[in-house]
Amino acid sequence: MGKGGHNTSIGGGHDQHLDTTTLPTQHRLPTLSEIKVKIPAHCFRPTVFQSMSYVIKDIIYVAITYFFMYQIEKLFKYGYLFFPIYWCVQGTILHTWILAPYYTWKLTHNKHHKNTNNIDKDEVFYPQRGIEYQPSFTDDLLFWFPGLGWFYYLFFGYTPRTINHFNPFEPLFYNKHSFGVCLSLSTYLGMCYLMYLYASSFGFISLLVYHLIPVFIFASYMVIITMLHHTEM
Repeated sequence: MGKGGHNTSIGGGHDQHLDTTTLPTQHRLPTLSEIKVKIPAHCFRPTVFQSMSYVIKDIIYVAITYFFMYQIEKLFKYGYLFFPIYWCVQGTILHTWILAPYYTWKLTHNKHHKNTNNIDKDEVFYPQRGIEYQPSFTDDLLFWFPGLGWFYYLFFGYTPRTINHFNPFEPLFYNKHSFGVCLSLSTYLGMCYLMYLYASSFGFISLLVYHLIPVFIFASYMVIITMLHHTEM
């Protein structure tokens, strides 16, 4: 250390003086009074018109909310019609849009949640007894190509419990679920026809890029997330 300053040694053994006068200093935060001085005076003058506009706006919002709530309350009188339509739209149509047969998958997924990790009853990603385990094509496909594995599962199930989600005569779907299953599969066929019309008009590449590839990515994420949720790795 020399007189009148600090020394620091930087590489090559050469002493260089650090000029402390050029170092940035911490700025003092302004006080509330100093901030107010910088704000134009008219910002502090209240106006009746502007103040009342906020009150009127709130009253309008309340009135609109009341009107819609009153209308919704009347709809509950026809709930036996409203809710089936709602479930049909958000279930059958939206699931079919991502190429999932809604009602059949709903039944197998419900069975899966009732029997998660049950060796004898679960639907997919269930533990297997060591003496019974055999490597299967399904396991390899789900691991290496999860998007394709999702569609393979829809057609053939998860080995060794095979089930075809497009077969309305599967024991799990038949009888009391026949209407919902047939409605779902009919909608699926309609979706396939719409895809055909789209490909005919805009080309298969357009269908592939804007619909099939995004669906494949969705299916891949779903299989991966499901596997991580239901297995220990």
